Amino acid sequence: MSFFSPLFTSLGSLLTHLADALDPVLGASATAGAIVVFTMCVRLALHPLARSAARGERARAELAPRLSELRRKYAKRPERLKEEAAKLYAEAGTSPLAGCLPMLAQLPVFYVMYHLFSTGDGGGDLLEHRLLAAPLGGRWADALGDGGPVGAQGLVYLGLFALVGAVATWTCLRNRKAAAALPATVAGDEPVPGMAAMAKVMPLLSFGTLVTAAVVPLAAGLYLVATTTWTAVERAYLQPLRTPGESRGRGAGRASAA
Repeated sequence: MSFFSPLFTSLGSLLTHLADALDPVLGASATAGAIVVFTMCVRLALHPLARSAARGERARAELAPRLSELRRKYAKRPERLKEEAAKLYAEAGTSPLAGCLPMLAQLPVFYVMYHLFSTGDGGGDLLEHRLLAAPLGGRWADALGDGGPVGAQGLVYLGLFALVGAVATWTCLRNRKAAAALPATVAGDEPVPGMAAMAKVMPLLSFGTLVTAAVVPLAAGLYLVATTTWTAVERAYLQPLRTPGESRGRGAGRASAA
């Protein structure tokens, strides 16, 4: 953890300065606002990686039919299958990991931010500030013990849960639609093992954020709300890049209309 200590200290200092700038507008909730603004700025800086990931998903989707044909053709020759698949990816200028690496590159950033907002390791009094009546270092259990679910602190958490639930529901509906569109087979009529179960479970994973927000400090909950909301909106915005032919189809439609 000592390796990240200078980074935590720098981010904590940056958040303090940002909170000072927001203080005239947000008052006692300036630090909470700084967490949200800072999270959005980081996600904006990472947006090019998200665009790269979306293009990688589309590239893999476009190659899927040809890869299925190769699997049928070389089902009994795995080495030849590997060679032909590598050639196919090389011709398309992509790789099986296209779209995955940009997302993996974001994980250290998410870890640092989540840890900072969960523990306040950046120094200072980051978690001692409040969002309305609720301290940023407090948890929902603390709020339940101080006024109950509809007390001054409890209402802050209810608002947070309502926002998380709305984002999770929207994400779940979109994921369910995407899961329904997943191919049931990869070769002939043989189903992918576990695909049906995965299609049912995947859309529900978005509600994990709701559970997490209920047990982590409020500062971390704010980070989760900000980053998951950004992710939901970003995925919807980048859908044309992710869907094979969709962005080109829109361009063709505009051209014909002109």
